[in-house]
Amino acid sequence: MDYRKNYQTWLTDERLCEEGKKELEAIANDEKEQEYRFGGELEFGTAGMRGVIGYGMNMMNRYTVMRATQGLSEWIKTLGGVAMSRGVVISYDTRRKSEEFAKAAASVLAKNGIKAYLFDDVHPVPMLSYAVRYLNTVAGVMITASHNPKEYNGYKVYGEDGAQMSPEDTEKVVAYINQITDYLSVNGEENDLIVPVPKKLDEDYIEELSKLTLSPEAVKKCGADLKLVYTPVHGSGYRPVMAILKKLGINVTVVEEQTAKDTEFSTVKVPNPEFKETLSMGIALANKINADVVFGTDPDSDRLGVAIKNEDGEFVALSGNQVGILLLDYILTRLAEDNQMPKNAAVVKSFVTTGMAKALCDDYGVSLYETPVGFKFIGEKIKQWEADGKHIYVFGFEESCGYLRGTHARDKDAVVASMLCAEMVCYYVSIGKTVYGRLQEIYQKYGFVLDKNVSIQYSGLNAMKEMNGVVDGLKTLKIDEFGGIKVQAVRDYSAAKRTDYQNGSVEIMSIPKCNCVYYELEGGAFVCVRPSGTEPKLKIYYSLRAKDEKTANEKLVSVQKSVDELLEKAKA
Repeated sequence: MDYRKNYQTWLTDERLCEEGKKELEAIANDEKEQEYRFGGELEFGTAGMRGVIGYGMNMMNRYTVMRATQGLSEWIKTLGGVAMSRGVVISYDTRRKSEEFAKAAASVLAKNGIKAYLFDDVHPVPMLSYAVRYLNTVAGVMITASHNPKEYNGYKVYGEDGAQMSPEDTEKVVAYINQITDYLSVNGEENDLIVPVPKKLDEDYIEELSKLTLSPEAVKKCGADLKLVYTPVHGSGYRPVMAILKKLGINVTVVEEQTAKDTEFSTVKVPNPEFKETLSMGIALANKINADVVFGTDPDSDRLGVAIKNEDGEFVALSGNQVGILLLDYILTRLAEDNQMPKNAAVVKSFVTTGMAKALCDDYGVSLYETPVGFKFIGEKIKQWEADGKHIYVFGFEESCGYLRGTHARDKDAVVASMLCAEMVCYYVSIGKTVYGRLQEIYQKYGFVLDKNVSIQYSGLNAMKEMNGVVDGLKTLKIDEFGGIKVQAVRDYSAAKRTDYQNGSVEIMSIPKCNCVYYELEGGAFVCVRPSGTEPKLKIYYSLRAKDEKTANEKLVSVQKSVDELLEKAKA
């Protein structure tokens, strides 16, 4: 791809807006920047597209958004007039240009004769997912880059079931997008097909969540006295999270400085509640008022970060795996105590999420299913079981702070997770325990599991290619052990096959394919390597079992050394 030619084509095109022209003129002498912006196209994958905001074919801007929406429109038109009249619902978060991109998408749909429901203010991912089925639309669009740095934005497409669009339908949409080679040729139109989302949806969503409460008596007893600190980290979770906690009668103190819809996320380094640093203002406030727990949600409010007090009274930030295990344990415990556990209950997690989930599910006689990374696959399980009746979905989670109880949404929901975590704290207080104490009891009962994720940052136009190249290289290398822990089997998710090292047998796995290598280690441990689908990072997941935390960390050091050595070989 001739990036210089593409750059000049955009720069000299009279249809380019004034802002775009000035921005491109500013890089007239920057070959590297021109190559990054015009040497490739922003990829539209199964999670939509995500990139740095700016003008160019490899960037997030109104032209790439409108081109993607035109492709979506062409696909919807093939479904017929009924689908067009059902329309598409569009939401957006607090990021730079999110509202502009949402309105641009709506205008393209409207010009194509497709109804576009547009939220009048920021709303989170789970409410967009809920809105798709609430309004019976044929699709949904969410403008967000989730927890990425402030320079990013993104475009996520949802199917009529409320889950992120299936790989099959995404492939059809992408085919239409790729037919549009003139990025600046797509136009929108403001007409009466652009309609507001009914205000009542907000109330009905909160009402739907309140039906999922598991410990109303404990909340009634302890909720008003609970000291909970919440920060929306400048994102879209503020209104719905506060609304559901208020409805339940749970006392909340909010970090006021972080309620502002700040596109720069100026009070945090990165708006990702997985990191303790992102919760630092919440923790400082919690220490000041002697609070019990701290919650934080990301910009599109699909991820929840939690910090609790340890035995020394100091706040510790829990990992996504730890919160997931605590919620899973709490949900199964309460369902069992109230004799509400379905006979065919099932839990779903991604395959890189903690192995401890199996021990808990086995203990309660609940089926556990694994899916590839991406909450849409958990959403697909919900849809499948609603159709065939094989199981009743009770909980789904991913290690990256994503949780969903209920089937109101088909994507991770930090609003319902906030509600569940708050009532979980009330429940343990009501029986004379703490959340931290319960976590230690879980470790004592099922054994300690250390779950750790490491990300290796890549950069440049070929970042995705380089990351995938490393994973491809791993598939050619055989390794018998990591730091003294034997490899029992290897799963190659790109070929959907599992090779058993014990007997040499090869099993074909019935799963969606993705570029990932997963090493099953003795004792139920694992190491997994995969490129991120949304940012230029190679992700390595460790799940190690040991008698205690100290021993697990010692194991981790030697296992990581082995992995680092293997990655170097894979690059060669």
